[in-house]
Amino acid sequence: MQTSTVFLVLIALTFVSFIAGRKRSHKVAMAMGEGGMSLLHSLPKHYGYMAGLWAALPALLLLVLWVGFEPRVIHKLVVEELPVAVQQLPHSELGLYYNQIVSYASGSSDADLLDQAQVSAADHYLELKSTSGVMKALLVALVAVIGGVLAVQRVTPALRARNHVESICKWILFACSFIAVLITLGIVLSVLFEALRFFQTIPLTDFLFGLQWSPQMAIRIDQVAASGSFGFVPLLVGTLLISMVAMVIAVPVGLMSAIYLSEYASRRFRAVTKPVLEILAGVPTVVYGFFAALTVAPFIRNLGESLGLTVASESALAAGIVMGIMIIPFVMSLSDDIINAVPDTMREASLGMGATMNETIRKVLIPAALPGIVGGILLAVSRAIGETMIVVMAAGLSAKLTANPLEAVTTITVQIVTLLVGDQEFDSPKTLAAFALGLVLFFVTLLLNVVALYVVRKYREQYE
Repeated sequence: MQTSTVFLVLIALTFVSFIAGRKRSHKVAMAMGEGGMSLLHSLPKHYGYMAGLWAALPALLLLVLWVGFEPRVIHKLVVEELPVAVQQLPHSELGLYYNQIVSYASGSSDADLLDQAQVSAADHYLELKSTSGVMKALLVALVAVIGGVLAVQRVTPALRARNHVESICKWILFACSFIAVLITLGIVLSVLFEALRFFQTIPLTDFLFGLQWSPQMAIRIDQVAASGSFGFVPLLVGTLLISMVAMVIAVPVGLMSAIYLSEYASRRFRAVTKPVLEILAGVPTVVYGFFAALTVAPFIRNLGESLGLTVASESALAAGIVMGIMIIPFVMSLSDDIINAVPDTMREASLGMGATMNETIRKVLIPAALPGIVGGILLAVSRAIGETMIVVMAAGLSAKLTANPLEAVTTITVQIVTLLVGDQEFDSPKTLAAFALGLVLFFVTLLLNVVALYVVRKYREQYE
């Protein structure tokens, strides 16, 4: 039985347990005579929640463990039935041999490509999968039923069901937070370990302070155009250049739009305009990339030529402008929500003292909403730094150390994608360089967050 089907059955049993627990509390209250409902410690729904949680959580834990260990157990049982000569193959060859068995069992390959031992093993694999599916469904359902029945039997007037449910929910929330922390830690460590392998080959100083980026490693001594230069500076400069152009477009337009919609626009105009502007946030980035490559970049090149300037067919200016247009909804929407959250008493007090609307906005609303506005701008900067598709299509792949927005540049994220495209060996500095770029990008983003937090706290102290 499929895991999704088992999960749906578990949801149904959880709902049944909820209904049974709630009805049980009603019966207990009725058995106590008139006023019995008031003698219950908790509301009937809390008894139902308790029964549902008792049915769902143990069974869900069993299902997760089963799904996690099932492939390994089946792999071990199938391999044990293979000929001894096959079992003694190297780990990589044995893995390929087993993958062919699984592929044939799932109907993705032909039996002509397999030997007789693989065909027999495929039948054994299907038998194990079928048995595992049935046992999984039965055990999960059995655990859910037992948990629900035990919870329903515990329903008494003195049972603190509400406290019980709140305690379980608290631990569930803690587990979700802990999982989020573990995932973040896992991402950082996975990137860190691969980056350390890269720095064992390429010195850290050459990477951080190198002025040339050419990750093509020479396979032969006499190979041409494979210098293997891993200077990070051109990529950082290109990333900051495009992000700066985007912020010059997005921050003023987004902030001014938020101020107008919040303080000047009528309700009808706001109700129509804000959703329309927020539609820009839902447009796929590849569409922005096409717009940048086919419309904005040629327009900037033709405009530059008419002014006597040399403009590359792919330029940082074109990518930055389109990226800024894409980021406007983030700045506008967040800033608008933060400005609207400022208490009306502050507006009224300022206007009541004779200040104009312009002065109220500049000296009262913006300072009060500054932490939220900075947060929105920081989110926009992070989006700009992490954008890839627009840069690929509008700015190119050329790693140039330049501050001229009319030239073609590239960014860190684009190079990460370029290095990991295709079949790569994770033993070469060229591939491992992607992890080093990711690690440095992580620290750059972390530094931006720390600086922004420091600025916001200092300004908040002055304002308060």
